[in-house]
Amino acid sequence: MLQLGFVSAILADFSLDHVLTFAHNHGFKCVEIMCWPKNNADNRRYAGVSHINVDALGEKELKQIGYMFRNSGVFASALGYYPNPLDPDPDKSKFYIDHIRKVIDAAVKLKIPVVNTFIGRDPSRNLADNLARFKEVWPDVVKYAEQKRIKIGIENCPMFFTDDEWPGGKNLATSPAIWDKLFDIIPSPNFGLNYDPSHMVWQMMDEIKPIYDYKDRLHHIHLKDVKIYRDKLNRVGIMANPLEYHSPKLPGLGDVNWRGFFTALTDVRYRGPVVIEVEDKAYEGHINDVKSAILTSRNYVTQFLG
Repeated sequence: MLQLGFVSAILADFSLDHVLTFAHNHGFKCVEIMCWPKNNADNRRYAGVSHINVDALGEKELKQIGYMFRNSGVFASALGYYPNPLDPDPDKSKFYIDHIRKVIDAAVKLKIPVVNTFIGRDPSRNLADNLARFKEVWPDVVKYAEQKRIKIGIENCPMFFTDDEWPGGKNLATSPAIWDKLFDIIPSPNFGLNYDPSHMVWQMMDEIKPIYDYKDRLHHIHLKDVKIYRDKLNRVGIMANPLEYHSPKLPGLGDVNWRGFFTALTDVRYRGPVVIEVEDKAYEGHINDVKSAILTSRNYVTQFLG
């Protein structure tokens, strides 16, 4: 009913074939495949990973990739690329948007139904200014995807963690109030959410209710937990950089109500991928730690999957 997978970014140093073989050997049904540009300059954690190079998808490459998927018995839940399409630098913004279009084209060629990304944001501008920019940039992107029958899943991560992302973060789609504005501007059913409950928790919002309220917009699900350190929060307050009081964790090691989360998914009859996203620094010391993180997450989550 729910198809368990993981985000390929956590196995950044391995080939696509290795990633899919690992997934098959450990009981995963799917993988979200990262498609950043080759030689990408983004040094953010987990950014820049490219398990499919969408700039080099000729007949030979398509056959090779198709064989890897068939041989492993694992499918791609989505193609992922998470830049800042509303970057205030117009050249960067154009580059990111152009690459999103290439990822959409790759999804068509590979028969993968969803592309996951960010809306982006100019962190120095207010909500109204960013919505105006969104209205200029995104309708054509969604229309392009819609014409090719590809869904766009927007992750709800604020992308506000460090000083360079202050004060507004680098992704506009952070809350239900803003989602409503985005969906009013672009009502297309192809435009929806790649929903991650952890970002709601550290923003002090209900992580369960959006599943009911946006059940028709759930194109993809990320499984990531978060731990709020109340002693730190009590010292720095919610106006501090968020990483001063919280940390991403493996599912089951943080504050997400996973029982309520999976209850809600089944209540709304969600039938699709639920994909583990590992960003827990406690599991980054060695490749064995990374593999342990994936499998520990799998072991916890499978109690809700039957």
